[in-house]
Amino acid sequence: MIKDCKKPEDIVGENGLLKQLTKRVLERAMQAEMTDHLGYERHSPDGNNSGNSRNGTYKKTVKGEFGTLDVTVPRDRNGTFEPIILSKGQSRFTGFDDKIISLYARGMSTRDIQSHLQEMYGVEVSPTLVSQVTDAIADEVKQWQNRLLDEVYPIVYLDAIRVKVRHNSHVINID
Repeated sequence: MIKDCKKPEDIVGENGLLKQLTKRVLERAMQAEMTDHLGYERHSPDGNNSGNSRNGTYKKTVKGEFGTLDVTVPRDRNGTFEPIILSKGQSRFTGFDDKIISLYARGMSTRDIQSHLQEMYGVEVSPTLVSQVTDAIADEVKQWQNRLLDEVYPIVYLDAIRVKVRHNSHVINID
């Protein structure tokens, strides 16, 4: 994905890589929440005649630091599934990137992440759900970490000095 990024807008712009990754992480996290809610994995025979099952998705537009983002939210047949990470009726989502990055940067345990989510979102989640969500996100992170890098990354250093000099009774700038 990053090999097509030629300028900063390709990474953080309106349709940039960061926005795409945020969308994927949100959608995978909600799928993991659905799995926790139902108690079985997608396409698992355990779900046959369970009384509740996955029932497609619906689109939701969310506004945040990244602009607007159209995410796909899963739903269940009984209509009892309410995502925690992006609750029903929530249309603003701020600080998500920072929160996810902080979870990984801290090298936190499942219990630490659980308490962190309690602090940040104000919701109580099970350690199992935290584990499933981080496992779902881990695939995206591993892909990003194992991406091919360019052989050379140019770095440009800019340096300047401005000196004020008196010349013929006038002060001028010399660059």
